[in-house]
Amino acid sequence: MTKVEINIHINRPPDQVFAYISNPENNPQWQGGMREATITSTGPLGVGSTYVQVASFLGRRIESHFEIVEYEPGHLIKGKTITGTFPITFTRTVESADPGSHVSALITGQPTGIFRLLGPLLDKMVESSVKKDYANLKRIME
Repeated sequence: MTKVEINIHINRPPDQVFAYISNPENNPQWQGGMREATITSTGPLGVGSTYVQVASFLGRRIESHFEIVEYEPGHLIKGKTITGTFPITFTRTVESADPGSHVSALITGQPTGIFRLLGPLLDKMVESSVKKDYANLKRIME
């Protein structure tokens, strides 16, 4: 099981930070390897919303379909893979932190297929990638 926890401070108001990180279509702008993300459900984002994203990891194309399973506007978004070769669950929260915002993220995953064979090496690669993503998020938002 892969598990990565991140905590960062972003010098922007919480509502702006949450609006950005809760919109899956922004993922390619701040997540390395992410090629595209498209919301596939109708209506406002919330529990039950779905999206598909395409990424590249270790030279392989990874298409994953996600569902939002928890959503508290302005504060929390949790999603999980409903189909894909690298099933993950992510939780992102945004809290007010004077000045700006405190962002927490928890990403857990259970690699399948060839990715499972990489074991602890894959865990380190994922952790490094996620840390870079959130550093990039901070750079973009500030």
